[in-house]
Amino acid sequence: MRNVFIAGVGMTQFAKHMDKSIKDLAKIALDRVVVDAGVKLSDIEAVWFSNSGWGFSFGQDCIRGQVALRPAGLEGLPITNVENACAGGSTGFHHAWLGVASGLYECTLAIGAEKGYLEDKEKMFKGFWSGFDVENAEAHIKTLQALSDSIKLGIPEDAGGAGKDRSAFMDIYSAFCRWHMQRYGTTQKQVAIIASKDHFHSSMNPYAQFQKKMSVEEILAARLVSWPLTVPMCAPIGDGAAAAIVCSEDFLKRLKNARPVKVLASVLGSGTGRPLEAEDQDIALRLSRKAYNIAGVGPEDINVAEVHDASSFGELHQTEALGFCKFGEGGAFAESGATTLGGKMPVNTSGGLISRGHPIGASGLGQIFELATQLRHEAGDRQVKNCHLALAENGGGNLDFEDAAMGVHILGRVS
Repeated sequence: MRNVFIAGVGMTQFAKHMDKSIKDLAKIALDRVVVDAGVKLSDIEAVWFSNSGWGFSFGQDCIRGQVALRPAGLEGLPITNVENACAGGSTGFHHAWLGVASGLYECTLAIGAEKGYLEDKEKMFKGFWSGFDVENAEAHIKTLQALSDSIKLGIPEDAGGAGKDRSAFMDIYSAFCRWHMQRYGTTQKQVAIIASKDHFHSSMNPYAQFQKKMSVEEILAARLVSWPLTVPMCAPIGDGAAAAIVCSEDFLKRLKNARPVKVLASVLGSGTGRPLEAEDQDIALRLSRKAYNIAGVGPEDINVAEVHDASSFGELHQTEALGFCKFGEGGAFAESGATTLGGKMPVNTSGGLISRGHPIGASGLGQIFELATQLRHEAGDRQVKNCHLALAENGGGNLDFEDAAMGVHILGRVS
């Protein structure tokens, strides 16, 4: 495999863009990534376009990338449509990397765009059920309900539950969180500390959906979604687009004023039917160890990470699975300040999904945007000092007790 570099990144603010279509959002991200990389549209040889909900919400299936990108000036070249739930952006990036690493292309594009917010709230949240095995949804729900029923934590009587006003994934996260609390003694306050930290980070991020700080007390007092998760502990619904241009070393030499970031490892995988207790088989553990091996580094070498936190408990879990702390210690690790900017292992300096926002098909590429910005030392007030190694973890969908799909990438600063 050849060396591969990120030549440019670009994104919109993640927000509720009621006046913009997916075509509009894709064009903004495309225009910005081309300028950032210093390339022409004609330099791009192949594209991977990530989107999850355009078909369900608006009826645009099958040729989403071709429809979205032609008005922006991209046509005639290979455009592959990527749909991998919340891991779509990461999946698109992996294949754009693979196209260059294999020697097939010199310059490729990964781009994701999503219109997640709908006026019809019931339809909007119903769309999340497609991230499960729909033919076996009833059995899946029974399995999760049995998990919740087995937990004896003094759970409030009005603990929330699946409904028409939120994603069913929050019930999955809350069930896993309750299990972790019972097994390891993790507290609701520790989960709130993670949420407060990420809202603090996003207050310095102009691309974030939420840019307001929130105290731990405010987060604990907020409306309950599914105990122990309150609204600020859960990713919002929103719209946005993000993109990355990757290229070979030879192509990079042709660029003027290049600010490249090297892709040290890119790994894509799927979940297994492991027992919940078999944490040593966790998908993030498996894939990250493979990525660490390819990159020749360990978790202790990473300076900053963007992890998939559709809920704040998701971040807690991933810090454990990725090896930043031991299983069972994620809550205490966050409470110590280790994952805050200036701490031992800053996590989600963008604000993460819960505060930067989570337009599904674009989220994984939003992570790449943040980490490239950090590795270029261009993150301003949220800059991690001496940042030279970064990791992105982006999961999607759910089967049994873990993500159905996941991508893990390790990126390095080029001095």
